[in-house]
Amino acid sequence: MYQDRTDEWFVPKFGSRNFRRTIGILFLPYTSIVICFAALGSLSGQFEIERLAAICIIYFLALGVSAHLLDAIGGKTKPWGDLPKKKLWLISMIVLGIAFSIGMYYVFLDSPLLFVIGIVEVFFLFAYNLELFGGKFHNNASTIFSWAILPVFAGSAIQTNSITIEAVMICGVSSIITYVLITTSRKYKHLKQNNGNYLEIKKCESILKIITICVLIGTHFIFILKFFS
Repeated sequence: MYQDRTDEWFVPKFGSRNFRRTIGILFLPYTSIVICFAALGSLSGQFEIERLAAICIIYFLALGVSAHLLDAIGGKTKPWGDLPKKKLWLISMIVLGIAFSIGMYYVFLDSPLLFVIGIVEVFFLFAYNLELFGGKFHNNASTIFSWAILPVFAGSAIQTNSITIEAVMICGVSSIITYVLITTSRKYKHLKQNNGNYLEIKKCESILKIITICVLIGTHFIFILKFFS
C-alpha cells in the first residue's frame, strides 16, 4: 500500500530527499490558503500593513511549521519516513513560541481578543494534530473551524480587536472552500494509497491546484483594491 507522500503534487521534484521531505511536511499550498484566510480577515476593515504581515507570519509559523511537525509526530502513518521525534518536538515548540510571542505583542498593545483566539487555536493545534481525546477533534468540523474561521477572526482581531461583519461573511466563503479542499484532498489521498484510477487522481490534483491558485490570486487582488482605495 502506498504511504510515501514525497511524490505528491505539492512536493518539489528536484533536490535531495531530505529537502523534498522538508518542503512536503510544510504542506505549502494548504498553509498558504490558511494564511490567505488570516490576511482576508485582516483586510476586512481598516488595516495596517505591519499587522497584516504579522498575522501572516504567525500563521505560517504556527500552522505551516509547528502544527505540521506535530502532525508528523502524532500521525498514525509515517508518510515522511521515520523522523526523530525529539527534534521535531523541539523545533515545533520553538517555532510555536516565536509565533505566540509575536501575537502577545499585539495582545498587550491593543488587541486582547487575539489572545482568546490564539488559545483556542493552540488547543486545536495539539488536539487535531496529535489526535488527542481519542481523535475526537480530528474531523471536518474541527478543520473548518480552526483552518477557515479562526484565522479570519484572528486577522480581524489583530487590526481592530473585534470581529467585523465583513469577516463573518468571509468565514462563509472560507468554510466552503475548506470543505471542498479537505474532501478532495481526502479522496486524492485514498486514490493514491490504493493505486486508484490515474485520471481520477489527476482530476483531484487539478481541483486542489485550482483552489490554491484562486485563493492566492483572489487574496492579492483584494489586498491591491484595499491598499489603493
